[in-house]
Amino acid sequence: MIFEDLLISYGADYKKYRTNDVIFAEGENPSFYYQILDGKVKINNYNDQGKEFIQRILSVGEIIVVTALFIDRPYPMNAVAIEDCKVIRLPKQNFFNLLSQRPEFYTKFLKYISESMYYKHIMMQTLSFQKPENRLKTLMNYLKEKQEEQSPFSFQVPYTRQQLASLTGLSVETVIRVTKLMEKNDDLKIKNRKIFY
Repeated sequence: MIFEDLLISYGADYKKYRTNDVIFAEGENPSFYYQILDGKVKINNYNDQGKEFIQRILSVGEIIVVTALFIDRPYPMNAVAIEDCKVIRLPKQNFFNLLSQRPEFYTKFLKYISESMYYKHIMMQTLSFQKPENRLKTLMNYLKEKQEEQSPFSFQVPYTRQQLASLTGLSVETVIRVTKLMEKNDDLKIKNRKIFY
């Protein structure tokens, strides 16, 4: 989103995280702008019974919850590395200094935040579906629409069955059962345990 050298010129530094390291936790106050350079990060919460709900999985080039910097409230979620990753982080005040001196980035952030909100609305809609197949299809359609190739089974779903379950509020067993049914109905293909939609 923002060039590394520009972030460095405003005081950013690099930070490495191992798999399962917490980048920030629910209840902490936002202190940094985070941009992923390598690896993947999940944004999650846990319900009262300890079940994980993954709100989003972010990868290279994406920003970790930039919206939290614009309000004076603690994070309502966690950010956790799901594989070894490297991020560049810029202190909050330096981030605002950058924006005030480079206002062209406001448009980029507005688009990024709008896309993020669109995704959240899509996922909230899926949670209202009773049929697990509709939940999975909505998520897969959203992910696939960003790809250039739109032919059947051209998109490899980048998530594990566990991650699909956590993203859609389903159990792993339900995801496994429904994806097998979807394959039988020719809605997707499973090759070497990978899902192609």
